[in-house]
Amino acid sequence: MISASDFRNGVTFEMDGKVMQVIEFQHVKPGKGAAFVRVKMKNVITGGVTETSFNPSAKYPTAYIERKKMEYSYNDGNLYYFMDGETYELTPIDASVLDDSFKFVKENDTCTIMSYKGNVFGVEAPNFADLVVTKTEPGFAGNTATNVTKPATVETGAEIKVPLFINEGDKIQIDTRTGEYLGRSKV
Repeated sequence: MISASDFRNGVTFEMDGKVMQVIEFQHVKPGKGAAFVRVKMKNVITGGVTETSFNPSAKYPTAYIERKKMEYSYNDGNLYYFMDGETYELTPIDASVLDDSFKFVKENDTCTIMSYKGNVFGVEAPNFADLVVTKTEPGFAGNTATNVTKPATVETGAEIKVPLFINEGDKIQIDTRTGEYLGRSKV
């Protein structure tokens, strides 16, 4: 159990059957009346953010979020299979759990699987991906205008904007959180 007076950024707790994570907190001691804790919190499973005031003595059960590194193996329809590196067990995860950054993940990439009481609610892709450009228009010599981009398709099928000098077959680095081109891959 954790009391509201012990809330800190990142703390997860269970409230009304929902798993909540503290984003911001503030201990308030008004001139008149009892002290309280103002908390901005996020529902870990749905992503919804709410702001609530708590009595500092209120107690809630601590929620332990399990984060496990697993290797993406393959997908079959709406199911994506991830392999545990220790037991070599395959875990199927529904496509509805995956977020937008997963479009940059290719087979054998390591992702973080988040679960609560055995129920998977999220998949975190690696922050950066090195991918090969499979389709793009050819660049033009002499066109050196700054910040001019063109669409390109990478090996996972995702489409991003790249500078004009990038050609098919080039290996580039992408920030999976924003989908932005970062530069040519050094690998």
